Amino acid sequence: MEDLRHRFAAARTHQDLVVLEGFHTIKHALRFGADVVVIVTGDPDGVTALAGELAPDVTDRVTAATVVPPAVFAALTPAPIPTGIAAIAARPAVQARGVMADPSPAPVVFLERPRHPGNVGAVVRVAAAAGAAGVLTSGDLDPWDPIALRGSAGLHFAVPVARIGRLEPETRPLVALDPAGDPLESATIPDRAVLAFGSERSGLSPEVLALSGTRLRIPMQSGVSSLNLATAVTAVLYGSQASGRR
Repeated sequence: MEDLRHRFAAARTHQDLVVLEGFHTIKHALRFGADVVVIVTGDPDGVTALAGELAPDVTDRVTAATVVPPAVFAALTPAPIPTGIAAIAARPAVQARGVMADPSPAPVVFLERPRHPGNVGAVVRVAAAAGAAGVLTSGDLDPWDPIALRGSAGLHFAVPVARIGRLEPETRPLVALDPAGDPLESATIPDRAVLAFGSERSGLSPEVLALSGTRLRIPMQSGVSSLNLATAVTAVLYGSQASGRR
């Protein structure tokens, strides 16, 4: 049991591994081809029931989890996991250059210096749902933090996610979300755009704004200063799909 504690603690800081917390995170990771190296549960009956109800396609994998006493399981993660299951998986080797070179018309989402891993995870979740070509981030926050993976419900494995030093849009048009931009509803977002989002507090840096060919804003009622990051990304991703149908 001490070996499991060590493995999970080490995986949290390992560049080639990630920790998956919770049933839905593990479900999606398995469903989208993650290389899961160990699964542990403190509630095998509950996990079996969840798999049978919500994810029969991964039942064999999750019910083969290593069973440990609840107290041992609780020591593997810093926050409680109500679904009683956690895992370690290999982190995919995602290269930002490969994401940017994707020839499909789908946009790339760029988050400049995000601060909250839960928000990053929520962005990844909507990016996967909307068919984005990838999610790139800058700054100190690791987009594969376990909290981000919980926020995405494991959908990091459904869309490329990587951290970059700085944004270099190269052959992709850059669309910056900026309060001084044109209204989103009147814009046509080009194919293969990089959709750039800053933090709720400070927005995008002058360096990124200077690279942008288009600046857009999400109209809001007077007195409302900003939207949650994931909400803003949702509006723009699905807005870009609507603009493509006009």
